[in-house]
Amino acid sequence: MSTASMARAVIINLDRNDEQVECMFNPGEYTFTKSNTWNMGGAVGRDLPQIEFSSGQPATLQMQLFFDTYSGRPDGRAGQDGRQDVRIEYTEKIWKLMLVDPELSDAKTGKARPPIVRFQWGKSWTFDAVITSLTQRFTLFLDDGTPVRAILDVAFQQVRDTQQFRPQNPSSGGSGGERLWTVKAGETLPWIAYKCLGSPNKWPLIAEANRLDRVRQLAPGTLLVIPND
Repeated sequence: MSTASMARAVIINLDRNDEQVECMFNPGEYTFTKSNTWNMGGAVGRDLPQIEFSSGQPATLQMQLFFDTYSGRPDGRAGQDGRQDVRIEYTEKIWKLMLVDPELSDAKTGKARPPIVRFQWGKSWTFDAVITSLTQRFTLFLDDGTPVRAILDVAFQQVRDTQQFRPQNPSSGGSGGERLWTVKAGETLPWIAYKCLGSPNKWPLIAEANRLDRVRQLAPGTLLVIPND
């Protein structure tokens, strides 16, 4: 079974335009948050004070990104069995976007700052921001301890006013047709193999791609990589 090709999401360092991180899998969903500040005016002789608009607050964009090198491409920085360290290949590049760059300075304070970035998904919309929060979870390891799967929770805070927030149809398509599947209560590996690969007998492909030892004990909420058929 094949998945439709979709433009990859990418995080671009706007201060160093040659630096960007392509998302291995597009986010399955994302959340925008926007708030305004209102002040309470005088209330003498009134039951309810009159509110006065103060200012808008920057929008925030939150998403979860998934990276996997377990079924990936071997190279010289690979782990024990020839697979890449997911930190070196992907997550450290995003982590560095939160670190202070000594060559960049804040226009107001003159102090060094982390870079401004752009989250871009195809040509539909962009979001210029700074990364305000990043949480990494490593969920799969080789026998030598090399992490080969990671989930990143990322929060961006808007730095430029824009009207380019247009809706997308999120897809979890990965490189070469790989997909993601979130296990729900009662689902079994053969049933997932039937739904994703067309045959329940192909469950070993999923087990191998995810290093599953206890294939009969799939915890709800587990994120699985569905390999190419």
